[in-house]
Amino acid sequence: MKKIRLVAVLALLLPTVAYTSDAKVEITELLHQFLAGATRNDASIHQQFWAEDLVYTSSAGARFGKAELMVGVTNQGELSESDITMRYAAEDVHIRIYEDVAALTFTLIGQSDNGLLRFYNSGTLVRGSEGWQAVVWQATRASD
Repeated sequence: MKKIRLVAVLALLLPTVAYTSDAKVEITELLHQFLAGATRNDASIHQQFWAEDLVYTSSAGARFGKAELMVGVTNQGELSESDITMRYAAEDVHIRIYEDVAALTFTLIGQSDNGLLRFYNSGTLVRGSEGWQAVVWQATRASD
């Protein structure tokens, strides 16, 4: 009888484990695509990554939404390979899935000829009709 209960519990949990694993893979890929696009200042990747109702708190202490963020992106325009001065990557990525909501934390690394910058980033992403998008974001400069 105990074996039957254990099998039943495992059968119920397996779809959740697979769903969580798939979502983590999706979000990890999305994060790396976003950072590659952010390196180029690609407006389309920003448009895809940020939800319309985004609340972004910058490391400088400013709070704004997607519209304000997109103005800064589009005003600068996409960078050619020779114009890129900062390349972004993620380290220490952690993702926790809660059905169609994900908590994402990672260390953002900015590498330039002038050195290395590190920021702790935290985001809440929601899965909707556009896929996973960030609705809340917090960036904090890491102490050296």
